[in-house]
Amino acid sequence: MRILITNDDGIAAPGIRHLARAVHALGHDVVVAAPGAEASGSSAALTAVTEDGRLMLDTVAVDGLPGVPGFGVKASPGYIAVLAGLGAFGDRPDAVLSGINRGANAGHAILHSGTVGAALTAANHGMRALAVSLDVLSPAEASSASGGAAFTALIEAADNARHWAGAADLAARLLSWLAAAPPGTVLNLNVPDRPADVLRGLRRATLAPFGQVQMAIAEHGKGYVRTSIEERGERLVPGSDIALLAEGYATVTAVTPPTANPGLEPPPGAWPEL
Repeated sequence: MRILITNDDGIAAPGIRHLARAVHALGHDVVVAAPGAEASGSSAALTAVTEDGRLMLDTVAVDGLPGVPGFGVKASPGYIAVLAGLGAFGDRPDAVLSGINRGANAGHAILHSGTVGAALTAANHGMRALAVSLDVLSPAEASSASGGAAFTALIEAADNARHWAGAADLAARLLSWLAAAPPGTVLNLNVPDRPADVLRGLRRATLAPFGQVQMAIAEHGKGYVRTSIEERGERLVPGSDIALLAEGYATVTAVTPPTANPGLEPPPGAWPEL
């Protein structure tokens, strides 16, 4: 397959290199295009920085993959998925792989994820897609960091010890399933940050009704607010992605782009007459 590898952590993040290597090793035609800088939390936003109406593409080398084209793009992951579908990086890809993200993308909080947003955008344009995330940050760790420099230092300091390769290998093994699925299919894969021989297995999972952590107001003053990340107190739902990750399983969930809900009927008298 022709495969675009993208992410929302930026073109220099370690996860994207491991994912590209694993996919390329299977003989697929790979192109790497990702935001030039951090774009986490961008969901499926279509944002870009242009110069005189032109979106500039920086050519980058992909470590360990000589000859594989790489591009740093001043745009959101969703925008990059659209550009790929239009042929901006060569032939239109058969599939888009997004990740490997620092931190799980699980539960209904995937709505806000740039990693998942790129995959959903690709599906909306008729491509198959796989979002891949490594569960590197526990709620306790996240709650100890309020964001900004402290958060960045926390996650980057441990990058060299993370099990990116195991997550990349598992993602590559899912490609045969993805290739056989209908166009527009999206799979969301989350992998615990553990050695491959310690993982308990791969399970199909439902989306938990919440994310791993939640935002809270830490301080509220005149003309400003300061937010913090806190652990959620809800009970884990058996069979959900967050519950299974906590048990040591990798999880995969099929998700769909936004669709109409034809079953929702307004109550009598609620529909205005024109």
